[in-house]
Amino acid sequence: QVQLVESGGGLVQAGGSLRLSCAASGSFLSINAMGWYRQAPGKQRDLVATITRSGSTNYADSVKGRFTISRDNAKNTVYLEMNSLKPEDTAVYYCKTVAVSRASYVMNYWGKGTLVTVSS
Repeated sequence: QVQLVESGGGLVQAGGSLRLSCAASGSFLSINAMGWYRQAPGKQRDLVATITRSGSTNYADSVKGRFTISRDNAKNTVYLEMNSLKPEDTAVYYCKTVAVSRASYVMNYWGKGTLVTVSS
């Protein structure tokens, strides 16, 4: 079982920056891909960025050049540096990880989400 704890959300003015963190803990063999998704009110949950264990990244077009995903494998933690924030970035941001359990099952785990609000 994996627990994900997100932090770093909050209220920021347009053009500002925030840094989200997500730490994985629990009983598992390894943490593979990690990522961030977001869900705005009344909309579906969309991918923001993902990062593999080796550091390969993927971004949604809407955040390329503004957001940076990174991870610390020793701490099982993924980060999302968000710069030049826009009101349309307002959403609940969810951390997701793909983990291998001690029984060698590959499982997806989600955090509870952290709210990011960007004021105009």
